[in-house]
Amino acid sequence: MNNKPMKILFVDDEVAFLETLIKRLKKRGMDVSGINSGEAAITILEANPVDLVVLDVCMPGMDGIEVLKKIKSKWPAIEVIMLTGHTCLEAAGEGMETGAFDYLLKPIDIDDLLFKLEDAYDKIQISKGKINTDKGD
Repeated sequence: MNNKPMKILFVDDEVAFLETLIKRLKKRGMDVSGINSGEAAITILEANPVDLVVLDVCMPGMDGIEVLKKIKSKWPAIEVIMLTGHTCLEAAGEGMETGAFDYLLKPIDIDDLLFKLEDAYDKIQISKGKINTDKGD
């Protein structure tokens, strides 16, 4: 079976949170990397395409909504899950209107995150299937 694992980029300015999350997901065999700013995330995506981005809403510099808009305009097939604390909940709603797949409240439950990642990845695979079917492949 040629099931390529989903490739995920986490973007969060809380470095300790980011490192812990990445470590936990790598233990589960996931292809995951992380970066601590929106600007750096866009740079990474230019060179290394991913399937999914898990994106913090409230970050200094380029915030999550700005990053989401750039991702959706340049790479519309990438699904984005927004992460937010209670203070940024309104922005998460804006993210959904802008094209985010879903959002999770911090602190996140790892099982909830895994469920959302699998759901988003399934959506990508279905879209790819429809594209291939339309081309007659």
